[in-house]
Amino acid sequence: MKKLITLAAMVMAVAASGNVLAHGDKPKHGGVVQSASDLSFELVNKDGKATIYVEDHGKPVSTAGVTGKLTVLNGAEKSELPLEPAGDNTLATKGEAKLAKGAKAIAALTFADKKAVNVRFSVK
Repeated sequence: MKKLITLAAMVMAVAASGNVLAHGDKPKHGGVVQSASDLSFELVNKDGKATIYVEDHGKPVSTAGVTGKLTVLNGAEKSELPLEPAGDNTLATKGEAKLAKGAKAIAALTFADKKAVNVRFSVK
C-alpha cells in the first residue's frame, strides 16, 4: 500500500511540475505559441499576413537584423514566404500566407548574432 501511495504522489508531482516548468506562454495576440531556443514565438494570421511575435519570458526580443522564411504546408500545398522585421519584436511575411486550420508552418530564422532558430507551428 505504501508503494502505491508513493507512486501516486510521484505521478502527481510530475504532472504538476509540467505546468510550472513549461516555457510556453498563452497567446497574447490570438495566435499559436511555440518555444524554441529558450524564446517564445507567437504566429498570428490576420488579413492574409502572418506575423511572428518574439519574447523571452514575457519580455519583447528585438527583431532588428533578423532574416528568415516561413514555410507553410497546407495539405499537399507548400509555400515559402520571406520574413522581415516589422516592429520592435515582430516579423511579418511579404505576401499572403495561407494558414488554414490544420496547416503546419516552419519559421527558419537567423538572428543578428548569426544564431539560427527553427520554430514549428500547428495552426488550430
